[in-house]
Amino acid sequence: MSDTRRLQVLRAIVEDYVHTREPVGSRALVERHNLEVSPATIRNDMAQLEEDGLIAAPHTSAGRIPTDSGYRLFVDRITEVRPLSKAERRAMDLLADTADDHEAMLEQTVRLLATLTNQVAVAQYPQQTSAKIRHVDVVPVTGTRAVVIVILSTGKVEQRMVTLPQPAQDDSLHTIGLRLSEKLAGRSASALPLPAESLMGAVEPALRPAMAIIANALEGLLESGRVDRIIMAGTANLAKSGGDFGPSIAPILEALEEQVTLLRLLHEMQQDRRGLSIRIGQETSHRSLVETSVVAAEYVPSDAGGEGAKLGVVGPTRMDYTSTMSAVRAMARYLSRILSE
Repeated sequence: MSDTRRLQVLRAIVEDYVHTREPVGSRALVERHNLEVSPATIRNDMAQLEEDGLIAAPHTSAGRIPTDSGYRLFVDRITEVRPLSKAERRAMDLLADTADDHEAMLEQTVRLLATLTNQVAVAQYPQQTSAKIRHVDVVPVTGTRAVVIVILSTGKVEQRMVTLPQPAQDDSLHTIGLRLSEKLAGRSASALPLPAESLMGAVEPALRPAMAIIANALEGLLESGRVDRIIMAGTANLAKSGGDFGPSIAPILEALEEQVTLLRLLHEMQQDRRGLSIRIGQETSHRSLVETSVVAAEYVPSDAGGEGAKLGVVGPTRMDYTSTMSAVRAMARYLSRILSE
């Protein structure tokens, strides 16, 4: 059996199984694919693939399905990853035009990716380790209530409500916002704690109690931004693939909802020469995800200093890898460009 035909037979089995969700037999391969050999030869080829651990029989039928190793070999041989189609580019352009800020852009991108791939789409929020403070504002609400707003160099906007020790004039709160911006603009969002003494000295004594509370709230906002978070969409797509999993998809849903497992996995995944990170089945190294595959690519938000986060999908190992890889990589690259404009 030549390596070329071995890969042809494996590719045909993967493609048929992804399409039909049924174990693939030799006769079906001959009928559907131009392999130019007899069913008997294909059966011998399949026997060798099974011996190599690349396909397996799920039960006593003549059909075979790919193993994790078979999917891995198939995926590693995919060299052409297509760009976004015209329709997909138009959809991304529409997102760029309608999203109010970078966070909204990211959330809408995840929903679009879930729709395009029919999988669960996920994206890491970019950590603020290299983001800088661009502007701080304090907006009065009513009485002793005000909103502290910080805008980062990544375009991200964070806000938090505070309760002041006593009512403050609007111009006093405006002054505090100006002083915070003057002192903190250009400062790394991860450089904590904030310089309390310098901030207190920037306002008159009467405003220092309010400054202390507002600065503390601002520090809390920046601290929370350093915690990894995930945006997720399309979990209903797992239910549509329920037959691909074992007795229950509950452990998978729990792992996704918990987020810690997925975040750790995304951090560990290394990009290959195609700009993709792919874990298949057992490669996920987590019991709850052994029946899934994760395909991800890095996107780099503006002013991220080369430190990117990942955008990707989670689905059954029986996924359309070719289309999924194309959609994930293309959308990650497009998102990087949009966020950097």
